[in-house]
Amino acid sequence: MTPAKAVPQPTPETLPYWEAARRGELCLPRCTACDAFFFYPRPFCPTCHGTDIEWRQVSGRGRLHTYLINHRPAPGFQQEAPYVIAIVELEEGPRMMSNLVGVEPTPEALPLDLPLTVEFAERGEWKVPVFRPVAP
Repeated sequence: MTPAKAVPQPTPETLPYWEAARRGELCLPRCTACDAFFFYPRPFCPTCHGTDIEWRQVSGRGRLHTYLINHRPAPGFQQEAPYVIAIVELEEGPRMMSNLVGVEPTPEALPLDLPLTVEFAERGEWKVPVFRPVAP
């Protein structure tokens, strides 16, 4: 029996993120004092330490900052190995960890700064953001 993939467990700080993902939107917290987007969600701005935070939809576009090709799959990912775990630098500035889909898991197919766009993968009752290379 193959174990299931982990399902998101939202907290009060992350619930807006997961609710947006379930709708197929990538939303991030934004500080209204200094206008900075940030990720991971938290109750204060890491730039100015302001606490007036709002959630805004972002473009979903980014670039490959760094990656690893995982040959030892996490539970639930056995059928997908090898697969790419990446740090994506979003157009709005923050970096986030995600999986890359729709690309060969080889260094030749993964040049740094590769343009990416967000998609959403079903995970239980939630969806998780994953990224795909932008078609040339």
